Amino acid sequence: MTDLWPVNRYGRVAVVMGGKSAEREISLISGRAVLESLLRSGVDAYGINADDTLLQQLMTDKPTRVFIMLHGRDGEDGKLQGALEWLGIPYTGSGVLASALAMDKILSKRVWLQLGLSTAEFTELKVDTDFAAVLQQLGACFVKPVCEGSSIGIGSAETAEQLRAAWKRASECDAHVMAESWIRGREFTVAILDGEVLPVIELQSSNAFYDFEAKYVSNETRYLCPAPLAMAETREIQQLSLNAYHALGCSGWGRVDVMRDGDGRFWLLEVNTVPGMTSHSLVPMAAKAVGYDFDALVLRILHTSCGAAVGPGGISHG
Repeated sequence: MTDLWPVNRYGRVAVVMGGKSAEREISLISGRAVLESLLRSGVDAYGINADDTLLQQLMTDKPTRVFIMLHGRDGEDGKLQGALEWLGIPYTGSGVLASALAMDKILSKRVWLQLGLSTAEFTELKVDTDFAAVLQQLGACFVKPVCEGSSIGIGSAETAEQLRAAWKRASECDAHVMAESWIRGREFTVAILDGEVLPVIELQSSNAFYDFEAKYVSNETRYLCPAPLAMAETREIQQLSLNAYHALGCSGWGRVDVMRDGDGRFWLLEVNTVPGMTSHSLVPMAAKAVGYDFDALVLRILHTSCGAAVGPGGISHG
């Protein structure tokens, strides 16, 4: 990792949060936590509750850099990143293409499959889909909006009727919906910070899967950090996660979600390029295991914005 700068060198930092996506409330909680942390550390920071005037605010304020805490659509799908590049404002996290790829679960999987990285079998669902045929192909499956996060709109299905109903619910969140083979086993997440793979976390929930309630509401979800895996298994899941992250071109920081089936094989689920920073969030938990308190973590994430070279007409985000 690169050395941090004196806090005054980061200039004026805008923490962008909120927005209009289904993850708005989580984004506001994460954004406020990050803003309070930056202020505690002495950074000249302020918050922007993103709405239709966001670009005008950025053009007027002219912040030195932006700390992106805008989850989901518009903030995590490459749109905000593209606007910031056009404005020549450095920002935290992945660039335009990586953000767009990671937000789209189908495109992510296609990239991974091309590179031989293991991910669960899937298919896109449409209004004219033969749902019985999908179940024959995939078996019991999860139904997911292609471009949503925080497990919003996710359902499970073991019959054609359940699959059709789950597709209908998911399609209320996103025009594009996918079905993915239900991998029964242990669930893990791997955080990556400025090129460093942090300790693996195992998630244990009493719910059928690690859903919105388990992520943000329940106090019964168990988090095992570091995950109880053999050393070779830990290296395997960390390398798989790093490969998946790099395959999409991600940078700065992020989190990779992985399942392990009953035969011990790891399967990629998705990459989150703007992970949550709430009291239940996983990146702070993994960072704490290697000695970063919340404020140190926030500064480290902020520093990832300093790798972008500002040039005429925008920045190069590598």
